[in-house]
Amino acid sequence: MKTYAVKASEIERRWWLVDASDQTLGRLATRVATLLEGKHKPIYSPTIDTGDHVVIINAAKIKVTGNKLQQKSYYRHSGYPGGLKEESLEAVLARKPELVIERAVKGMLPRNRIGRAMFKKMKVYTGANHPHQAQQPTVVEL
Repeated sequence: MKTYAVKASEIERRWWLVDASDQTLGRLATRVATLLEGKHKPIYSPTIDTGDHVVIINAAKIKVTGNKLQQKSYYRHSGYPGGLKEESLEAVLARKPELVIERAVKGMLPRNRIGRAMFKKMKVYTGANHPHQAQQPTVVEL
């Protein structure tokens, strides 16, 4: 037996459509991260980006369990003294709901150049409309 090594020219990328309506944030993020990494394919290799494109719609209709809407916080720092900003999940969902899903999925991807390439293949939209109809994405049942 010889070990099979996938070549970049042999990778076939598919498009997936994920409806985030009434989906739990963490469970949705793990499924999307798996599709982006290509771990659902038999040709998966950790050194090559074998993943697919993922389109997520209805990001504003995501749900979380427990008291996370009030208790979960997102932080960012301006780089200046006293520049730490804190925002609750509820406030982020009201302001920009795509950001919640993007941050959750990005935290589950590798922290290197392959992970950054994987993250670029994810498109998140607040409503049900998206401009990727021409790619004929396959609907993912979660």
